[in-house]
Amino acid sequence: QLQLVESGGGLVQPGGSLRLSCAASGFTLAYYAIGWFRQAPGKERELVSCISSFDGSTDYTDSVKGRFTISRDNAKNTVHLQMNSLKPEDTAVYYCAATIPEGLNSGYVCYKSEFVYDNWGQGTQVTVSS
Repeated sequence: QLQLVESGGGLVQPGGSLRLSCAASGFTLAYYAIGWFRQAPGKERELVSCISSFDGSTDYTDSVKGRFTISRDNAKNTVHLQMNSLKPEDTAVYYCAATIPEGLNSGYVCYKSEFVYDNWGQGTQVTVSS
């Protein structure tokens, strides 16, 4: 059974840091393109960051560029999202998602649409508040 489990969320003050982890079981995460998404109350789910499967290309939504970093730890079958300089507007449930890339050169693609991903974790709450 394919499973993704997020961890590392919590309550942090503005300006603080958190590192989210997305651990996979039942499949090898290194072969998958990964996305981190978030959903705040009353808002649509949005892409935070993504990373391609083959060459590790990354992308970030504008509001987190320079503050968040996505990375892989293939030895631990895990993907991380390092979040620094957190702001109250970063408060949301954060989800990781995975998909096998398909098509020519798909290993170099960082997928931004949530509809591409077919494996999702249960989410972890991040609250930024003083």
